[in-house]
Amino acid sequence: MNILLIGAGGREHALAWKVANSHQCDQLFIAPGNPGTALFGTNLPIKVGDFDALKTAALTNNIEMIIVGPEDPLVKGIYDFFAQDAATQHINVIGPSAEAAQLEGSKAFSKHFMQRHQIPTAGYAEFTLENYEQGKEYIAKHTLPVVLKADGLAAGKGVIIAFTHQEAMDSFEEMILNKQFGDASAKVVIEEFLTGIEVSVFALTDGKNYKIIGHAKDYKRIGEGDTGLNTGGMGCVSPVPFMDDAFMQKVEERIVKPTIHGIHQEGMTYKGFVFFGLMNQGGDPYVIEYNCRLGDPETEVILPRLQTDLVSLLAAADNGTLEDVNIEYHNASFATVMAVSGGYPGAYKNNFIITGIEQAKALPDIHVFQAGTSFHEDAVVTSGGRVLTVTAKGTNLQEAVSKAKDGLSKIHFEGMYFRKDIGFEFP
Repeated sequence: MNILLIGAGGREHALAWKVANSHQCDQLFIAPGNPGTALFGTNLPIKVGDFDALKTAALTNNIEMIIVGPEDPLVKGIYDFFAQDAATQHINVIGPSAEAAQLEGSKAFSKHFMQRHQIPTAGYAEFTLENYEQGKEYIAKHTLPVVLKADGLAAGKGVIIAFTHQEAMDSFEEMILNKQFGDASAKVVIEEFLTGIEVSVFALTDGKNYKIIGHAKDYKRIGEGDTGLNTGGMGCVSPVPFMDDAFMQKVEERIVKPTIHGIHQEGMTYKGFVFFGLMNQGGDPYVIEYNCRLGDPETEVILPRLQTDLVSLLAAADNGTLEDVNIEYHNASFATVMAVSGGYPGAYKNNFIITGIEQAKALPDIHVFQAGTSFHEDAVVTSGGRVLTVTAKGTNLQEAVSKAKDGLSKIHFEGMYFRKDIGFEFP
């Protein structure tokens, strides 16, 4: 079949690689894609939010499946756009409806959902301009640290962990009064702070059945030893040593099953990926957040580990056979390390030539997935804060991380930085 993949980051490069290697994929198109995705299909210069242009491309190229990478088009209703048009409703769109995508698009919506279905999560309250003064009183009495979250999509930047009441008050004012994140922070969810280790679990669902397709630990902080500012992710490892059968059984019974059951019970249309952002607090999992798509850079580590054909899985989610599919993983450890632009997650410059990608790819057990890159004449140049990841396979996590760093040692661009301690807590 012909497949259209929507997005332009490292997640989409990893998806393009996995999809193109499926015997079920005849032609792959990526909109808009990047220099990495161009190695596996045809990039189309279409923005992810231009639904009309995507429809034209789908019809022109006889597309039978659309895989939506980023969250923004899902929250804005791309599934509904294609499903409700007679010309495109035959296309298998991998992603939830706009209603179901509110599990990611609104923190308050997801919290209410978890409350209705008794899914373990942090205690919370929500506030807007109308009850702003009550919010200040709530903060003043709250234990520290306290978490403030912009209700809507804020490009991964709408979460503040405040360690003093004054810091929390200032952040609350910035979000509500000064519209720090625009409409996304018109409502603010204030949560108790959960302590533990943050991990991610990924499932594919048809809205009733599900299959877990991987898990990972992401490293958010820019500095080694998990210090400094939060980022979109500096690297991942999978499998995570403590996520054994006993822990995963808790995740399934307490979180995954009631989530999928809740989606089905409430009549939501959901055919796609569910990202469970979890906190392992003393051996018990709690939901920090839902995402309605695969994560980045988690995708770059879970897809190389997944042995099952991805397109076959996605087809099964469409034709009602998902519960019959067996999920198989490579019996190895995987690590992905992200190379970022100098200055990220603050201000940084673009358009630096990247060298050494081919030399890194020539090393055994290595994948290079491009994220913030673009073409400039015949060269690949930087075009974002997170530039590329190197993913490596090893007999254990330490070997996988070491191989990933060996791969990164071949790659150069001005200001390049990466964490050398991914997986540091698993000696």
